[in-house]
Order: sequence, then C-alpha cells, then structure tokens
Amino acid sequence: MDRRSFMIGTTATTALAGAGPVLATLAGATAAQGEGSGDEAAAAFAELAAALREIEEGFIGPQRRMFTPGLRAAGRYLVANALQHGFQFWFDSDPKRPTFHRWLSPTKKLLGDNPDAVYYGAVTDPSETYRIRGNIQGADYTSFTVEAGAHDGKLSQKVVSTLNDTEFEIARDGSFEVIASPERQPKNWLRLEPGAGSITTRHYFEWERSAAADPTLHVPIWIEPVEDPGPAATMDDAAVAAGIRRVINFVRGLTIDFPTPPPEALPKWISHEINQFTNPKEGESNTTIGYAAKDNVYRQAIYKLEAHQALVMRGRFPRCRFANVVVWNHHLQTPPYWHRQVSLNRRQVHYEEDGSFRIVVAHRDPGVPNWIDVAGAQTGMIFWRFLLPETEIHPIEAELVEVGSLG
Repeated sequence: MDRRSFMIGTTATTALAGAGPVLATLAGATAAQGEGSGDEAAAAFAELAAALREIEEGFIGPQRRMFTPGLRAAGRYLVANALQHGFQFWFDSDPKRPTFHRWLSPTKKLLGDNPDAVYYGAVTDPSETYRIRGNIQGADYTSFTVEAGAHDGKLSQKVVSTLNDTEFEIARDGSFEVIASPERQPKNWLRLEPGAGSITTRHYFEWERSAAADPTLHVPIWIEPVEDPGPAATMDDAAVAAGIRRVINFVRGLTIDFPTPPPEALPKWISHEINQFTNPKEGESNTTIGYAAKDNVYRQAIYKLEAHQALVMRGRFPRCRFANVVVWNHHLQTPPYWHRQVSLNRRQVHYEEDGSFRIVVAHRDPGVPNWIDVAGAQTGMIFWRFLLPETEIHPIEAELVEVGSLG
C-alpha cells in the first residue's frame, strides 16, 4: 500500500483534479486532432485530457468529501502539482540512464512535503548496477530508500531496502560513493531486487530557516550506470506517447485509482480522533508504506479549528537525529511556507523552563512563541517526525482553546 493511502486514513479527502470546462474543451479538441492522424503521441495527449476530465467530473466534489470551494481548490492544486511532477520525473525517465530529480520544493508539493528537507528521486532498473556519488552538504541526516512498485508512473507500494549515513562511509569533506545493485557489494551497498523501480533520497536540515525554501542550498548528488549504455535515442512518437501515459498513471494513481484503506488497516500512529494524538508506545515498521522513511517514527492527527480557536500541543522531544512538526492539507501538502511558519523543528522551538515545549496551531498569531500558521485552512493534518529516536517519545498532549486566551 502506498504512503498516501496510509497517511490520509479516514481524513476528509483524497485528491487531485483538473480544471472543469477548460479541460472538457481541451479533451474534445485534442481527441479530434488525434483521430486518424496516425500519431500515437496525439492519441496519448487525448487520453491525458480525458483522464483530467474524468478526475474533474468523478473525483473533485462531494463524492470525495470536497464540499467547499476551498477544498475543491486544494484538490485542483494537487492535480497541478502532480502534473508538474509527472512531466518532470516520469515523462522522460530512462532507467538505463537515470537522473536524480528534486522531488519537492516550495512550488511542488506531494505525498507529505517537508520544509526542513530536500528530496531527490531517480527511476532505476533493478537488474542494473549504479554508482551514486554526492556530498551530505552538512545535512543532519542523509539516506537512500529503494521503492518497490514505482515504475511506469505507478506509486511506490513498499520499501525494499534503505541505507542511511550511519551505514556507509563518508569522507572528511562530506563526499561519499554508494553502489546500488542486485549483487552484494563489500561496502556502501544499496540493495536492489526484482520489482524495485526507483530510489528516493532524504536530506534533513534542522536550521533556523526552512532548508527547502533556501534558494542557495544545493545538495550535490548524481547517479550513473557502472556500465555505459551509450547515448539515448531521440524521443520519437512512440517514446513521447509512452512518457505521456506514464504521467497519466501517476496522476490517476493519486486520484481515481487511489485506494482508501479501512481504519483497521492504518498504523497505530494515525489518530481517528480530531485534534488528538494516539501516542502508541510500541514502534512500528514503515517498510510496508510507499515513500516512507524506515528510520522515522511518526504521529499524525486531523485538526479542525474555527477562526477563534487554537490547538495547543505540549510534550518533550526525544534524543534523536531530527524532529519536526508540520501542518498539511488533506492531500499531504504544506501551506505556502516562504513567508509563513507552517512547521517547527527542534532548533526553531522556544522551550519552557523545564525543557518541554508548547506549540500553538492557529489561524492568527496568538501572541506567544511557537505559532504554526494554518494559512486559513479550517481543517487539515498535523504530522510529527522523530528520526532514529534513542530515548522514549513522550506523549503529545493536545488541547483546544480560545486563541484570545493565549496572548
């Protein structure tokens, strides 16, 4: 099951969509152009337009709990981001000659973006051997995750293998080299196996500013086949058509074809109670969740806040490599964070005298430290990450209060 299906759980919506009448016009025009032309790419474009129309008509709306203009706009915002990623990542993908593309940014948000992290991904062939080179660039944590099922635009279904920066050699200048292959390597080995279709990288930074929003931050990383496959062929009609259909698979996978699991199939760290966390004591493996991080411990809850309300969260951070909390909409996307504080990591938090924290989620500045701005969204999700915790994760206590009582 992919990460999105686990993380959304019983929340208000799953989403993506196109743009109504415009897409209907586009679908008709493109289909007419493609009929009888003999061009496979024209037919694929018509299929894309038809898929977007299907999403608009059958996905955006009350059937997926998008009851308000704001919720429907959020769904269409996600489809725009999915199209952007689909064409960037999947359209021209070549497993024989992979390239790391930056997954997320302040203007591209999918599957639980993080203002304190930079992610990259590459489409790979599990039978090939690749050399990955790069530099940790001062990150608090660096890792590689091999995703199963992520091929031809399909979503990851589970984690095949992982390798974090405690498990491979790093030079004094931060540089490293990792081999990804099906055959065991003597060191710095990232295991590939049948069905593994992509590699995801994670680079977490606990800065006082958002690392993902820093235009000067560049994490140098590249991947190449050990055996040179030679130059790629020109993108001919069939290749363009295949690329468009991979984009269709990706967009449909996040919308029309996206499954909603029953509550009993969800991890214990997903709360079914609004404005409250479950705080399970036992750990839980994330390897059956696509695009998840094996080294993370998660907590998630739905928030619902009126304009006059605030959710006060209290707790203590464990000793760990990284920790933060972030707000998302119901499609796992952050609000705009270039000029808003929509997340807090440990370095950004102001602590109480006893070392605990009090973090306030609200629509407006409550006049106290540690405000997370929901940017006007009355409902969404609150998500915590604790990376490689070495001590107990204390319960996160949450209380709904009047925002005016805090300042």
